[in-house]
Amino acid sequence: MAARCSCTALLAVSLMVLALLAGLFAAHSAVRWPAVSLAVAAALLPLWVRSLRRRDDGTSRRVCVLVLGDIGRSPRMQYHALSLSKHGYHVTFVGFSETKPHQDVLSEEKITIVPIAEVKGVRVGPKVVTYVTKVMVQSLQLLRVLLTMELQAHVLMQNPPGLPSIAVTWFVCLLRGSRFIIDWHNYGYTIMALSHGPAHPVVRLAKLYEHFFGPLASHNLCVTNAMKDDLQKNWGIKATTLYDRPASIFRETPLKLQHELFVRLAAVYPQFRHAGSEAERTIFSVRDPADGTVTLRAERPALLLSSTSWTEYEGFIKGGASLPALLCVITGKGPQKEHYMKLIDSLHLEHVKICTPWLEAEDYPLLLGSADLGVCLHKSSSGLDLPMKVVDMFGCCLPVCAVHFNCLDELVKREENGLIFKDSAELAEQLKALLSDFPSSDGKLGTFRRNLRSSRGQCWDDNWDQNVLPLITAPR
Repeated sequence: MAARCSCTALLAVSLMVLALLAGLFAAHSAVRWPAVSLAVAAALLPLWVRSLRRRDDGTSRRVCVLVLGDIGRSPRMQYHALSLSKHGYHVTFVGFSETKPHQDVLSEEKITIVPIAEVKGVRVGPKVVTYVTKVMVQSLQLLRVLLTMELQAHVLMQNPPGLPSIAVTWFVCLLRGSRFIIDWHNYGYTIMALSHGPAHPVVRLAKLYEHFFGPLASHNLCVTNAMKDDLQKNWGIKATTLYDRPASIFRETPLKLQHELFVRLAAVYPQFRHAGSEAERTIFSVRDPADGTVTLRAERPALLLSSTSWTEYEGFIKGGASLPALLCVITGKGPQKEHYMKLIDSLHLEHVKICTPWLEAEDYPLLLGSADLGVCLHKSSSGLDLPMKVVDMFGCCLPVCAVHFNCLDELVKREENGLIFKDSAELAEQLKALLSDFPSSDGKLGTFRRNLRSSRGQCWDDNWDQNVLPLITAPR
C-alpha cells in the first residue's frame, strides 16, 4: 500500500509543480495561466488514472468490503468478509469502528480493518447545512481511503446507508477499473421517510439519488425475493437474492456453556442470580460440585430475548394463569435506553424481570442458544427486507414471535417455526399459549423448536458459495 500511496502522491505533486512552472512561463508570454494549467492537467490526468489502475500479481485476490456504518453491528458484511477470506481473498474492511467485530473477523489474517470516523457535519445553522456538510466531508474521506488503498478487484458495498457511498464508490471503481457490487439490505430513502415523511424534499432527493446511481453497479445482491422483484420492476436492476443465513456460531448452546454464561451474567446482573447466591447456582441452572454435571432448574423462569408485552403477561399470572415467571433480556444499546428503563422500573412487575445486559460479541450467540423464546419487533421501512435478528434466532433453533410486515413470510412460517402478531394484545396471547406448558417440551413451543432442528436448511457458507462466489470469480 505504501508504494501505491507514494506513486499517487508523486504524480499529484508533479502535476502541481508543472502547472506552477507553466504558469510562471505564461506570465512572460501571451498565453493565459488558466489555459496552460488546464492543458498540463489534461496531459497528466491519463497518467494519474493509469497509475490508479496499475495491477500486480495480487490484485485479482483483493476485495474491499465497505459499510458506511459500524462494522461490529453489520453482521452480514462481516460474513461477506469471512467468506471471501475462506476462499483465499485478501479483504480490506472499511467502516466505523464503534463496536467490536466478532473475534473470527479480528483473528483472520486475510482481513484488514480500515476504520473511518463518523462525520457529524456542521453543528450550527439549518439542519440542511449540517446534512450537506456531512455528505461533502464524508465524500472526501471515502475518496481518500478508496483512492489510496491497493487496487481492489471488487468493491462490495452495503446499502443503506448509500449517501454518499454509492456515488463515491462508483466513481472510484470507474477510475480504478474495479467491479462495483451493491448489497441491498433496504432502501435508504424509506428509512429517511420514517423521520421526515415521504414528501420531504431531502427524502425525494435521496430516492432520485438511489434510482440514478443504483443501476450503475456491476452486480447487485439483495436480501429477499420481494426486493429482487421490486428492484427489477421499479429500478431496472437485476439482482441476486442472497438470503441471510445464520453463521456457524449461531447454534443451540450446550448446558455447560449455558451455565458458564449465566454465571458470568449473574456476577454483574442480579436478575440472573439465585436467591442463595451460590457460585454453582444461577436462576436457570445448577452445577453439581461433585461431578461437574450441569442441569436446568425445574422451577426456572422462561428466558425471553427482546422486548415484549410485560404488563399483559403479568396480568395473566395475577389472574391465576399457570405460567412461568419471565426474564426478558433486551440486548443492544440506544439513545433512549435510560428513558425506557425508568419506565420499566415504574411498572413494579413481580413475575416479570427485565435485564438489559451489554454482551461481548462472542456471548450474544451463546445467549440466543440458551433462550426459550425470541421476540422480534423489527418493522421494515420498505416492507422488503428481513430482520437479521430472527435469522440468528433460527440458527439457534429458537422459536420467535415477530411483528407483522410484508414479506416476513419468506422467513417466519406461521405455526411452523413461530408466530406473527400485529399488536401487543395479540403478542400477549401468543406468549400465554406458548409458555403454558413450560418447561415441558410437549407443547407448541417444543414443536416449533423441533421443526427448526429438522429444517435448518442451507448454511451461510453454502448459500454464499452458490450465489456470490460466481460473481467474484467470473472472468472480466
